[in-house]
Amino acid sequence: MTSMLGIQGLSKSYGDVHALRDISFDVEAGTMVALVGRSGSGKTTLLNMVGGLDSPDTGTVLVDGTDVTGLNEAGRSRLRRDTVSYVFQTFGLVPVLTAAENVGIPLRMRRTPREEREQRVATLLDLVGLAGHAQQRPDELSGGQQQRVAIARALASSPRLLVADEPTGQLDAETGLSVMALLRGVVESEGVTALISTHDPVMMRLADRVVRISDGRVAAE
Repeated sequence: MTSMLGIQGLSKSYGDVHALRDISFDVEAGTMVALVGRSGSGKTTLLNMVGGLDSPDTGTVLVDGTDVTGLNEAGRSRLRRDTVSYVFQTFGLVPVLTAAENVGIPLRMRRTPREEREQRVATLLDLVGLAGHAQQRPDELSGGQQQRVAIARALASSPRLLVADEPTGQLDAETGLSVMALLRGVVESEGVTALISTHDPVMMRLADRVVRISDGRVAAE
């Protein structure tokens, strides 16, 4: 299979703290990989490197053949607009916008024509089971529904790689399970590749592969 993400010799330090230590692994296209490890093990730092939100001290990150570490800020912005999308633990929705308007943000940034944008938003809200909640604002939705909106927004621009940082961390067990099953389904139905940091054993079972991080190093798979 084709590699969507290639991480080679990645290291990052913040003063005396070694967040990442010579990390290397690949993620094949169309697969879901669970990135697991204790808090402070380096998972979030690694995800930030993948999306060009931070730069390593040494090493390379290849996303769909593009060396992220060699891009300038404009190039990294394009990468996050066109190729890599994020789902955060805290949802990150704009509170004054409806669910549909939140999902449509990436499409507005790409200046997608209105009719095409509205059709894509409707399709995605239906995909995540929220077709009947399009006009509700975040404070009118449950935590699980907000995370589903966030997932729909992340998919709006048809990314090749979906990066999720503890996407069920603020959800109860039952809601978290439904969100995890949704992410698994998205990988299969949308053909997207997913790298998801998690502590949840259910997510680990749903993943095609598990990469364990300990003290900034790949500990086991």
